[in-house]
Amino acid sequence: MPHDTPLIATIVAGLGLAFVFGALANRFRIPPLVGYLIAGVLVGPNTPGFVADQSLALELAEIGVILLMFGVGLHFSLKDLLSVRAIAVPGAIVQIAFATALGAALSWLMGWTLGAGLVFGLALSVASTVVLLRALQERRMIETERGRIAVGWLIVEDLAMVLALVLLPALAGVLGGQEQAAEHASSLLSLQFDLGLWGVVGVTLAKVAAFVLVMVIVGRRVIPWILHYVAHTGSRELFRLAVLAIALGVAFGAAKLFGVSLALGAFFAGMIMSESELSHQAAEESLPLRDAFSVLFFVSVGMLFDPASLIENTWPILATLFIIVIGKSVAAYLIVIAFGYPIATALIISASLAQIGEFSFILAELGVGLDLLPEQGRDLILAGAILSIVLNPLVFAGVERLKPWLEKRSGKTPAAPETKPIGPATEPGVVATAAPVSAKADADLPPATKLTDHTILIGYGRVGSLVGKSLKEAGLPFLVIEDADKTLAKLHAEGIETVAGNAANSNVFASANAAGATRLILAIPNAFEAGQIILRARAANPEIRIISRAHSDAEVDHLTGLGADVVIMGEREVARGIVEQVVKDSTKDDPRPPLAGPLTSDSPLTELKGFKPSDDAKTDEIQTGEEPVAEDKPKD
Repeated sequence: MPHDTPLIATIVAGLGLAFVFGALANRFRIPPLVGYLIAGVLVGPNTPGFVADQSLALELAEIGVILLMFGVGLHFSLKDLLSVRAIAVPGAIVQIAFATALGAALSWLMGWTLGAGLVFGLALSVASTVVLLRALQERRMIETERGRIAVGWLIVEDLAMVLALVLLPALAGVLGGQEQAAEHASSLLSLQFDLGLWGVVGVTLAKVAAFVLVMVIVGRRVIPWILHYVAHTGSRELFRLAVLAIALGVAFGAAKLFGVSLALGAFFAGMIMSESELSHQAAEESLPLRDAFSVLFFVSVGMLFDPASLIENTWPILATLFIIVIGKSVAAYLIVIAFGYPIATALIISASLAQIGEFSFILAELGVGLDLLPEQGRDLILAGAILSIVLNPLVFAGVERLKPWLEKRSGKTPAAPETKPIGPATEPGVVATAAPVSAKADADLPPATKLTDHTILIGYGRVGSLVGKSLKEAGLPFLVIEDADKTLAKLHAEGIETVAGNAANSNVFASANAAGATRLILAIPNAFEAGQIILRARAANPEIRIISRAHSDAEVDHLTGLGADVVIMGEREVARGIVEQVVKDSTKDDPRPPLAGPLTSDSPLTELKGFKPSDDAKTDEIQTGEEPVAEDKPKD
């Protein structure tokens, strides 16, 4: 076996140091991605000690971008994307033009050519896919209208950058660089002769349209069929492999056959797969790799950074950072406000776009290779990317503080809270749809409930819906905290009181009147988020009865340690039910009812007065919340 293993060394060093510095950053209440960037700087060529393979790190990071965009596509539908086209398309175009103009002005002040200014400005105009999506996910906004606008905006930016990457080689000679007009033919479907400027534009748009057409007509039939076929084999390993093969295969094929970016190809693959009833399982299976490779993306960015440039180019770096963080944000804010959206939405969009990333690096490298952009420009872009990524969490915190002041100054009040959730679906794979009421409303301050001595049910997915049905049949007062649009609409139709949003948010949870409640039931599968809610509930009401679900002994210990009275682990309840069924079969005259195990006297659900499960299958599902991968279950 060869001892020279740069790939293994790069992965081990990148992930190992990212964990160490990410944990340190988290300890000091700094976003972990700052630690990932520092890890990249330490293993990069600009610092002493071990130097990881930079080209390998960039390729690994590209896999992270593919998987992340694929995951976002899983929570999107074509309808969601088209619903924001009226703001995303013109907004992205105007913002790109404004940022490019600012970048060109700065380059002119530094004495660069027009071509250098164009490349520099374009590189500063496009936001990082990974950073934007990570920020939205952390704030539970991916499936909200704000999240859809931000992602739609990002898709338009990606398409614009694909067009720019194709046109720059053709225009290099005109702009004062090295003419390489033939190099735009990078994909297998490119024509190998001079098409002229408008010909290149036409071919590029035709290839993008062809890719979208193939995905809509062929992909939406083939991809779900493959998933269902593999799921019915009963092999979880094959299912996981199928998900990854589809994500990576479609992305790579899109880049090679149609000249579309890898990220855009992966997004469409996920969006088509979201129409399958197994999309929630696909999201769960790809999540660990998405997280690992997105960390490698930040490490690879850190490897590009030279700390000495902060001293050598202090003022140009500050000016570059001003364009990225302030210039782009102000432009995006004014554009969104001009389209009649609330201040809160405008602030979130502007904060999301206040950074640059992977496309900026590609443009910078292409510009230097075409002799359009000086190497100083590439250094400024890298420094601006690093600093803007580090500052992005602070920008989000700043806009949260700025929002009340701006709303007060403008005389606007937040819209009715029940119109829009502020978080992701409780259960994986739930695809958000347009809200049944005003699409431009905000949901930051839900109204407080008037219920007392009630049950608070967190989450109304596969588990929560069955618990809620039993509570309703028993005549027990309860409300549901939920943040998936489709589920909220169903609850409203059934006349069940709801609080729209994520229960981990203090404003949302306060609206449920935990101080006056008798019971809290956490039906969500996320143990970390459940732990935060338990702490909040105990602080509001030390006497409240807390029942939660878990998937492992570690989660049981974690939630119990935080204050949960009872934690039900699905696998344990299934085993208990099976054993009691076996005992019943072996003793025919046993008076106990079938499948009594999960609902024995010490089971927390027996405290729900009048609780009567309708059948054995539902009893089992209430206790476990689990589904075999081979079953096709309808989404919530």
